[in-house]
Amino acid sequence: MRIKAPAKIDRKLTTTTIQTKQPRLSAEQVAKINKSLEGASAQKILEWALKELHPKIALASSFGLEDVTLIDMMVKINPKARIFSLETGRLHQETYDVMDEIKDRYNIQIEVFFPDASRVEKMVREKGMNLFYHSVENRKLCCGIRKVEPLNRALSQLDGWITGIRKDQTQNRTAARYVEIDTDHGNIIKVNPLLDWSLDQVWAYVRQNKVPYNILHDRGFPSIGCEPCTRAIQPGEDPRAGRWWWEQDNKECGLHVKGGH
Repeated sequence: MRIKAPAKIDRKLTTTTIQTKQPRLSAEQVAKINKSLEGASAQKILEWALKELHPKIALASSFGLEDVTLIDMMVKINPKARIFSLETGRLHQETYDVMDEIKDRYNIQIEVFFPDASRVEKMVREKGMNLFYHSVENRKLCCGIRKVEPLNRALSQLDGWITGIRKDQTQNRTAARYVEIDTDHGNIIKVNPLLDWSLDQVWAYVRQNKVPYNILHDRGFPSIGCEPCTRAIQPGEDPRAGRWWWEQDNKECGLHVKGGH
């Protein structure tokens, strides 16, 4: 199904809001598309997304295991598929290493978005370098400035985005669909090709296709974010236990949760 191109809109963004527009797809169309994609491979879902929305769709990549899997698939479908990343200023060196390895391996450009320097400076001056350890409110503030606002800026230029979320990662993600209308980001289309995959399936793809990956995964890090906010997990721990490990609940930063944090 070919989607009609939308009329031009004002995409001007503030630091807290996104310009809302009419959805490219109705709820009925989204339901029909999801039904047609039931049982489809991740590659078929990506083929649909890239055919309908390229070049106005991009993968949001943190270069975790799921994201490098999708990069390998996307480049094989369309060598000019777009990938962007959020450079928070607090990432692991190993993450930067795999970013460069992926860039060289696939001969691609990675669109990197940085947080607003003045907002980071103000936050650190007022609350300290490690403010996130002191309260959930501070942690959400840091995630908002370093991740959510740059994501909003990136998505303001797009009509759709691709993510590596899987249903079994967190309880918040169990209701996700292959294709969604993302009301939190201006009614753009959100595509989740790996939704039904298990972690074992992701590892099998990476190994079979010799995809470069973050070596922290070999050191007990199933989920990798900013260095101060991520730790390795112990055997038997929940895969998200290493994210914001000093908090008990709400293992999200606001990128994939309805209504923000």
